[in-house]
Amino acid sequence: MILLNPGPVTLSERVRRSLLNPDLCHREAEFFDLQEELRAGLLAVYDLDPEEWSAVLMTGSGTAAVDSMIASLPPAAARVLVLENGVYGERIRQMCAQYGIAHEALAGAWLSAPDLDALATRLAGGAFTHLAAVHHETTTGRLTDIAALCRVCAAHRVQVLLDGVSSFGAEAIDFADASLAAVAATANKCLHGVPGASFVITRRAALRRAVSRTYYLDLARLARLQDERNTPFTPAVHVYYGLREALREYREQGGRAARFERYAALAEQARAGLAQLGIQGLLSPQHSSVVLRAYHLPRGISYTVLHDALKADGFVIYAGQGDLSRTLFRISTMGEISADDVGRLLESFRRICR
Repeated sequence: MILLNPGPVTLSERVRRSLLNPDLCHREAEFFDLQEELRAGLLAVYDLDPEEWSAVLMTGSGTAAVDSMIASLPPAAARVLVLENGVYGERIRQMCAQYGIAHEALAGAWLSAPDLDALATRLAGGAFTHLAAVHHETTTGRLTDIAALCRVCAAHRVQVLLDGVSSFGAEAIDFADASLAAVAATANKCLHGVPGASFVITRRAALRRAVSRTYYLDLARLARLQDERNTPFTPAVHVYYGLREALREYREQGGRAARFERYAALAEQARAGLAQLGIQGLLSPQHSSVVLRAYHLPRGISYTVLHDALKADGFVIYAGQGDLSRTLFRISTMGEISADDVGRLLESFRRICR
């Protein structure tokens, strides 16, 4: 089965076999060697300086990493503006409310790009210390212009907390931008690891100001203990094995630039083939991530019919979210997917549309 949903992804055989590594106690030196290799490997994805940045591992999905980042990094007196243009921006707003963090939302239409002028106006009063935003909003496939967003925040001395769950490892992220404080991400999207491990890449300076609003996902404690070759709880050891193998494979395949080009080629192959069948993308390619594209349902075919027919042919697609579930489907090209796989997918679409 080829998974075309935005995580979990189809694994390579190499990563899948890595789960058969020996059982390992998480209090042994061998585990801490594994943990250190992962942390170094995650920083290496964007060539980050470990003196300035920390990769903090945790057991949980990508939402756990976002939760940890939001709960931990805004200090007690912080005020967060949440950029909300899809389901995952809404989720961040809910996290802020859950933890009693002072916040407001800058909501926009799901099909529109964030309004940078409105953002600048909201930040101009100096009431906000942080902006929380989603880099790739998989609700629609839109890729937010993070460089432009950071320029606005830098002008108002606002720190950015970025949900990079479905962009980290493929899309460009300018970690040199001083306004970027942290990025939350996961093993099992663009890195092609196994579900169950996630991480926050955070400036060490931001960690020094972190507070404890949550127990299990306390980012500062996780970072401190990992720096000491320790861990507070039992991590998903075999999932960490999978991430190690995925990172090794990632480096051997050419790193972020190669992964971006691979996704871009597959996404364009799918877009062009579907366009020939009259199936149009929701957003233009220049406004979309290479990771995932949203498409209008073929005329006269419901999502359920389309999903089930494709699944019978060995492909799993993803529905739209919220009100978009009645009109859209989504295709992600993450994971162990080849051009031949996309070609077979398009053949299935041709048969179904006929």
